[in-house]
Amino acid sequence: MLIVTSNEIPGHRIDAVFGEVMGLTVRSRDIGSQMLAGFRSLGGGELPEMTKALYESRQEVMARMVNEAQQRGANAIVAMRFDTSEMGTNWTEVCAYGTAVYVLPLGEGEPGATGQSIYLTKTAAQQSSQQGQPAPPAPPAPPTQF
Repeated sequence: MLIVTSNEIPGHRIDAVFGEVMGLTVRSRDIGSQMLAGFRSLGGGELPEMTKALYESRQEVMARMVNEAQQRGANAIVAMRFDTSEMGTNWTEVCAYGTAVYVLPLGEGEPGATGQSIYLTKTAAQQSSQQGQPAPPAPPAPPTQF
């Protein structure tokens, strides 16, 4: 699953849009790590217990967002963002959200193709020919604008 913060993926054409997807979690901090972090904050610097909790929360919400996108038939998420907020004194909400889309890599000779997209289209064609299946049709070229 391709996940990008931009609205487009270089070398790919968005073929379908499935809408917004998100993953959400609300975490409470246990009293032990909260007290330890409080003592550490007196001296300044990083709070490893809180960093670990936030990192794990972000991984969890990303997995939930990807799962929702896959259930809709998407192979990419564009405009992905994180949102974090405090709920009360001990709860933290972490949300990942973006737009689920289906993208097609652009092949050689297509306007906007990149080295990566050309590689992907060639690899897909080789895998199809090795399996005795016809190569997938190349996506139609966009109309020429004057």
